[in-house]
Amino acid sequence: MLAWGLGWWLHVSPLGRLQYGFAPVALGIVATVPMLLGLAWILTSRWPPARELVTLVSERLAPLLAGCSRSQLAFLAVLAGVAEEVLFRGVVQVGLSEMFSQPLALVTTSAIFGLAHFASPVYALLAGLVGLYLGALFLLQGSLLVPILAHALYDFVALVALDSLHGRHQRDQ
Repeated sequence: MLAWGLGWWLHVSPLGRLQYGFAPVALGIVATVPMLLGLAWILTSRWPPARELVTLVSERLAPLLAGCSRSQLAFLAVLAGVAEEVLFRGVVQVGLSEMFSQPLALVTTSAIFGLAHFASPVYALLAGLVGLYLGALFLLQGSLLVPILAHALYDFVALVALDSLHGRHQRDQ
């Protein structure tokens, strides 16, 4: 709803840059890999901010998802991927790029994306970097489908990993 309201105000069609085809689908899937490598690093890192982030997400988010099936996690991941990418890349980044340069629109949208995910300073910073990555993919490919797929696939794997960590933590107690 927010994407359509903001899109109307900015005169930007939220789905105007959604292009289908083999290339956007393939790139969206492949583009998930660097984010998953980052997730694997965060989950195994001994760096104190990374450990604190894992603890924060495990304690606050994991209980909310306890008992969700894989199909429910997939639905949640797709919903987040579509909604957030339509809003941030499809409306905000496109709208800002019509007012400012594309690099400034990309950086500004990424900062807003990070702030929208502010659970902690580290989480916001990492989300901002992911937003920068997804926004760059959108600029390079020109299709909103690329960041939607990458975001949704990443979220699904992250939610399954979080559910798995939470289940292991519950069994250990």
